[in-house]
Amino acid sequence: MIKDSIAITELKEMAEKMFGNLVKAVIDIEKEIMIVDGELHADEEAFLLEQGSKQKNLWGINFYPEHKGGSFIEFDSMINLRPSANNRTRGIEDPKIRKKITTIVNKIVTR
Repeated sequence: MIKDSIAITELKEMAEKMFGNLVKAVIDIEKEIMIVDGELHADEEAFLLEQGSKQKNLWGINFYPEHKGGSFIEFDSMINLRPSANNRTRGIEDPKIRKKITTIVNKIVTR
């Protein structure tokens, strides 16, 4: 679980060990924390729920550490499917939530 910061170099190392080019992460947009490097977003989500996070605040993303700009974060995860919250895709449809996630990531991930 990352509360303060993580270096982009650490994300690159994680990517190489697990999937080659990406790192899965789940962000709690209320607590402004994230968990990274799980095999499944669902596992990361479960961990944060055990730590007291609320489901409505958890969103799954992927990092592509070798990419810069808009392609560094991918807003895609099965845990994002929430028809009851008007999120009907694996993406994150609400631009406000995407912006909040981007802001949190920019605070936590150091380059």
